[in-house]
Amino acid sequence: MNAVKKPKQKANAVFEGGGVKGIGIAGALSVASKYYDWLYVAGTSAGAIIAALVAAGYTPAEIRDRLYNFDFRNVEDPDAIGQVPWIGPLLSLEFNLGIYKGDYMENWIREALRQKGIRLFGDLVVPRSGKNPRDRYRLRVVASDISTGDMLVLPQDIARYGIDPDYLDVARAVRMSLSIPYFFQPVKVSYIDDTGKRNVSYIVDGGVLSNFPVWLFDECRGAEKLPTFGFKLVSPDEGRPNRVKGPITMLKALFETMMEAHDNRYIEEENFQRTIAIPTLGIRTTDFHISSEKARELFQAGASAAEKFFKTWDYQHYMTKYAVKLTASKR
Repeated sequence: MNAVKKPKQKANAVFEGGGVKGIGIAGALSVASKYYDWLYVAGTSAGAIIAALVAAGYTPAEIRDRLYNFDFRNVEDPDAIGQVPWIGPLLSLEFNLGIYKGDYMENWIREALRQKGIRLFGDLVVPRSGKNPRDRYRLRVVASDISTGDMLVLPQDIARYGIDPDYLDVARAVRMSLSIPYFFQPVKVSYIDDTGKRNVSYIVDGGVLSNFPVWLFDECRGAEKLPTFGFKLVSPDEGRPNRVKGPITMLKALFETMMEAHDNRYIEEENFQRTIAIPTLGIRTTDFHISSEKARELFQAGASAAEKFFKTWDYQHYMTKYAVKLTASKR
């Protein structure tokens, strides 16, 4: 007699940013998805890519295959100025505020979403969620407005710029979230402020302000009774040093330092208890020339980390110990 398959529980997921290291997140997701189906998902930078694919209905196996077949070298897509020998990257920084256009990633994401019938955030509305923007969308994408100094949670916060969140292009929002400063040109958003004056905001990588917003769903009425798992990238203590040989490598080292500070920052105990810590095997955020062998090692490291996590995870124990703190934080 065949055993009755136990239905999976519902949960929410928040994926940290980390560039190429996001392959490890996909590995952890492949294990976590054996236990849970995802209601709400969120992410920053590379985590936003994973979150968008999950929200669109991609299975962990499909996400794995897409990442394995992805040539990260194509991410380096200089514009006409940037192709000028020697000084091109510096000219791109001067005139376009980024070495690479970022178009390749945005188009890749848009095509992946199109294959699942997803284009706008209005396609990702949670049934029976009502009009409350905190509950309405399955997907949250974190970006940074460096013109105003504000963290943006998209699509909800796009309303600040006079845009209906339902009509925000999902791939465009993800493109905003992964615009690593200096590497990718920021996304410019024009809008009319309350005084009738036209302004322009420059939107960049969400990791500038919040690389791991594991708290994001604690105040979401439709999600608060479900566990929220954080997928966090953890660098080894013996990380290799950044090599600075010129202005471009200095900018790269500057951003790497900032991101590593995010990776290693202190997390309060109640958040750490719901977080899957994924080893990055010394791989850097901008290691766009990662080998296929190393990519598979990183994926497996994420899977192994998740397997270890779920051997001891106890949701009832977690809620008993931390529910009072989480409730208080919402007041």
